[in-house]
Amino acid sequence: MDMIFIDYLTRYGHVLFGIVWIGMLYYFNFVQTEYFKEADPDARVDAFSKLAPRALWWFRWGAMGTFLTGVLLLGYRHTGLTADITVGALLGTLMFLNVWLVIWPNQKIIVESNQGVQAGNQPNPEAAAAAPKAALASRTNTLFSLPMLYLMGSSAHLASGSLASGTTPVLICVAIIVALEANAIFGKQGPLTTVTGVIHCGLALTVVLAGILNFL
Repeated sequence: MDMIFIDYLTRYGHVLFGIVWIGMLYYFNFVQTEYFKEADPDARVDAFSKLAPRALWWFRWGAMGTFLTGVLLLGYRHTGLTADITVGALLGTLMFLNVWLVIWPNQKIIVESNQGVQAGNQPNPEAAAAAPKAALASRTNTLFSLPMLYLMGSSAHLASGSLASGTTPVLICVAIIVALEANAIFGKQGPLTTVTGVIHCGLALTVVLAGILNFL
């Protein structure tokens, strides 16, 4: 089979999986989380028991498909990586790791606790601590998604230069991203608590990272 066609199919899969993943991410952060703030306790328990498991399945496997097809695409172009795609891929990789190592394990505790409550058992005491951990990682992924999507597009249409010619700007971007990721694991939500806050912060981060890559 022609390699160009295989490359296109991989790209098609990457975009398709990405739509599923990021679509579910935005659903969780912009719709479900806000609903749970106002929902009755019984409605919350029912949604966590029946709705959340289905949504989380599509969420985490969409992330897996996006990551694996992204790795294949990077493998095709390892000799011509741009600064944009390097930083964008780092953001996407951290988002993938947040899904599987932070968000899903903690959400699994919450879901199983609510399913137990619906079955007449006592809530799992670990669920109270798991909720803010999952929430902060999810908000951080939403924050990362805006510059990630921008840089994935700009790598093909507005590329700031080859990786070799832009090492210092890339390292500065990496330092900023690593600091934000550390906050996702050990810090607090801060302005990411609200939908407006996370969108504004995501747009600001996009401007900062794009500015560093293009003007330093």
